[in-house]
Amino acid sequence: MGPFPISASDAGRLREGLAELEASDPARAGRIRERAGAYGNGEDEACPALDPSTGQCDLYAARPITCRIFGPAMRSKGGAVGVCELCFVGASEEEIAACAVEIPEMEEGEETTVAEALA
Repeated sequence: MGPFPISASDAGRLREGLAELEASDPARAGRIRERAGAYGNGEDEACPALDPSTGQCDLYAARPITCRIFGPAMRSKGGAVGVCELCFVGASEEEIAACAVEIPEMEEGEETTVAEALA
């Protein structure tokens, strides 16, 4: 699916979750940082918080609102639809767009991505 926008509060929660993971499992936290640093914002790239060997979110308790609501796609002010691709396996772009929920507008500079928040 590629990158999707997250709010500043989502970014803060992700950073806190990564700091907690750093204390309990530094190797796993390091792998997340490596994936986030190497993230190229490509449409086919998995979220850097997803463990590529298991497909599970390494920061599940700190995940962004798009991932928390588990289901509805989120549409930002730019019109992009962000989804957790694990929720829509096999769905067409039209089916995903039909499920979109508008998220509140964010102030300038408040929007970021998972990779940017974790890098």
